[in-house]
Amino acid sequence: MTVTIRPWWKDSVVYQIYPASYLDTNGDGVGDIPGITSSLDYIQSIGVDVIWVCPMYDSPQIDMGYDISDYKAVYPPYGTIQDMQKLIAETHRRGMRIILDLVVNHTSHQHQWFQESRSSKDNPKRDWYIWKPAKYDAQGHRKPPNNWRSNFGGSTWTWDELTQEYYLHLFCPEQPDLNWDNLETRKAIYEDAMIYWLDMGVDGFRVDTVNMYSKDPSFPDAPITDPNAEEQDAGLVYCNGPKMKEILSEMNAILSRYDAFTVGECPNTPDISTVVDYVGASAKRLNMVFQFEVVDLGQGKVFKYKSKPFNFQLPELKEAIDMTQSFLTHTDGWTTSFVENHDQARSVSRFGDDSPRWRERSAKMLALLFGSLSGTLFIYQGQEIGMINMPKEWSIDEYKDVDSINYYRMVDRCSKNDAMELAEAQASLQHYARDHARTPMQWSTGFNGGFTADDTPPWMRVNTSTEYINVQDQLKRKDSPLAFWRRVLSMRKQYNESFVHGNFELLDASNPNVFSFVKRRGNRVAVVVCNCSGSENKLPYFNGLDNSKIVLGNVDKPAVTTLQPWEGRAYVLSY
Repeated sequence: MTVTIRPWWKDSVVYQIYPASYLDTNGDGVGDIPGITSSLDYIQSIGVDVIWVCPMYDSPQIDMGYDISDYKAVYPPYGTIQDMQKLIAETHRRGMRIILDLVVNHTSHQHQWFQESRSSKDNPKRDWYIWKPAKYDAQGHRKPPNNWRSNFGGSTWTWDELTQEYYLHLFCPEQPDLNWDNLETRKAIYEDAMIYWLDMGVDGFRVDTVNMYSKDPSFPDAPITDPNAEEQDAGLVYCNGPKMKEILSEMNAILSRYDAFTVGECPNTPDISTVVDYVGASAKRLNMVFQFEVVDLGQGKVFKYKSKPFNFQLPELKEAIDMTQSFLTHTDGWTTSFVENHDQARSVSRFGDDSPRWRERSAKMLALLFGSLSGTLFIYQGQEIGMINMPKEWSIDEYKDVDSINYYRMVDRCSKNDAMELAEAQASLQHYARDHARTPMQWSTGFNGGFTADDTPPWMRVNTSTEYINVQDQLKRKDSPLAFWRRVLSMRKQYNESFVHGNFELLDASNPNVFSFVKRRGNRVAVVVCNCSGSENKLPYFNGLDNSKIVLGNVDKPAVTTLQPWEGRAYVLSY
């Protein structure tokens, strides 16, 4: 019998943690690193192998830590370097691994590098960031170097009065982009942001905005997709620039010395050959990437929030999953399975049914669906208990994310405070906003959900659903989403050749209510069937299904020929 030796990260399940919202242990209303450390036994009990800690570096927190002012320091409300050392040690003591966010497309405007860069045009670090002179129209009015729109709205260029030039920021003005064409800059990034933490014992990185480092040196205008706006969506222009492969190979040369794991955030990359260039085993650049076809479903094409809730059909979800799964069949690359992260609304509210009747069953169905897909599985904090979006009744003031605030202000400004347009904007945010992932973790039924003391104001309001969706309750119940997630991960490990490494074959692609697929590897065959609707549907036919056992399902008494609303089943035909 041939034993296949695979990299450790292929069969791993990764649990993502957002430090501010996980668990507060010192009573200041903000989650902290000791809160993560104290929860490691709980996390491991789910069946998780790796924790991914979102940015805990020192930061002004304009974008919740994705604006870093010091890569070698910890944001004081989260803790200290010593707290991080303890977290790393305790994670390893349990046989688990830990990865951090690597955020190096940009820094904070308060980072010492940028402070020096903007101090004068003659400063040695001037070229560490991207500076450009102004353009002028026929009337002599100053204009930015091009028409790119920031990911958070407005121009990607901000004017600097002192040095009389614009600097580039693909995100907030407080997040200036580093110049990756500068070798000296790259060396400093590698030393401070990577080697420092690898030497401390971290096992790898989730690499933020990994395909944005290299820009087209001509900085061309983006195509006009919104004729009413000065700035245009430029994602396809500034992503996947000419030096991306060179840069990633250079980074990998360092990472491989530590056997470090990398998963890159790779938006705006519809060309599969480009993805293969990044994650193919023979390319030796990244281990895998996140692609966003699934989580982008329903969002607006010009502005992601300019859309309506549930603005997609099930065949579109099937197509998106098929695209990322078929990647394994035709290449030497690896893929990921995820439906939640810190930038996405809650999956039960987006892809399931968060009403009291179907909330738990649809949460379990989604767990079975995404837990049966090939690649490395990622779970976001609270997903394991089926957390849902903030209530519709909450006011816009409860939305704290810079992206949400900027969008609502833009609609307010452009509509001249039109009540109907503002109501539509809030309805869209209630469905899609990043804020929903950032409400504090729901540990108990307490006023603040056990996240912090009941008499302590949390940094963000705890979702009132903590009364009936919380860890404490679900630990007691064998039929809870948490218990079901444990069973999903156990099934995934027991039948890993099918569910982790199997080839994905979509069945009945046009069925508007039922999602069914085969997972096949050699003579091992599994079939997954999910009713993604609130109505009863016919069980699809597949040869051999009648005589096969259901290894996992989310209803007590499955019918022979029909699926109950939001029912999911996994069959193993041969193994």
